Amino acid sequence: MFMPTTEQEKAEAIELAFDYRGDVTLGLASGERIVGFLFNRHASGEHLSIEFFPEDNPFPRTIPYASIISIAFTGEDTANGKSWEAWASKKESERRAEAARVEEDARMRGLL
Repeated sequence: MFMPTTEQEKAEAIELAFDYRGDVTLGLASGERIVGFLFNRHASGEHLSIEFFPEDNPFPRTIPYASIISIAFTGEDTANGKSWEAWASKKESERRAEAARVEEDARMRGLL
């Protein structure tokens, strides 16, 4: 669990948590620990905060930066290794398999 010592470290950790596509665990100043998905942050202005989907609640929660004392990347990053190239390759493979299935079906029906 990372415990930032400066506001700059906290802001950087929140940016990393925002870019992460898995669950994070937040330690709050109140002593509460919550696990969930950080889906938005308000990193400028007077009231710095994050928007967070707790894993045990279907409603998002707004949490002020000032309340966050620690951040841990505890869930699997669901997009890890899923680049555009991997997605495009998978779709091309699926398209070819479907074309082969349709061709085989047409041959069995005597259409080709």
